Amino acid sequence: MANVLELNESNFSAEVLKSPVPVLVDFWATWCGPCRMVGPVVEEVAKENAGRLKVGKIDVDANQQLAGSFQIQSIPTLLVFKNGAVVGQFVGAAPKAEILKLVNKAF
Repeated sequence: MANVLELNESNFSAEVLKSPVPVLVDFWATWCGPCRMVGPVVEEVAKENAGRLKVGKIDVDANQQLAGSFQIQSIPTLLVFKNGAVVGQFVGAAPKAEILKLVNKAF
């Protein structure tokens, strides 16, 4: 997970909202099967887009307030941020092609 940031309430603003590059955020939980399926795909996207896209993961159990502020009701949920605003969203275990389509909305 070298290319994927662990996001939480203390670093979210600096890493996501104030990021100079688009950010893909994966809301997930350790007990979630589909989240574990999507995890390696998210890591692949992070490696392939290093330098032009930041990628982070938020454990919804450890960061309930943050998940609540984005009305995360199902996981995995992927959000793409650009200039501090959500520009794309996908709920569920997204295949790589869907994740790339989502990410490309920010460019």
